[in-house]
Amino acid sequence: MRLASSIKTCKNRDKNCKVVKRKKTRKDGSQKAVTVVINKKNPRFKVSQG
Repeated sequence: MRLASSIKTCKNRDKNCKVVKRKKTRKDGSQKAVTVVINKKNPRFKVSQG
């Protein structure tokens, strides 16, 4: 999974890309919201931000 500074350009790469918010757990136990672009038909377009 790649890291991106801009989600908007990553979302427009393919018509099957979806923007999803997920919760990521840190080492100290706190949680952080992460914005992720997923693509089930072509997984090489997976990108996360945050």
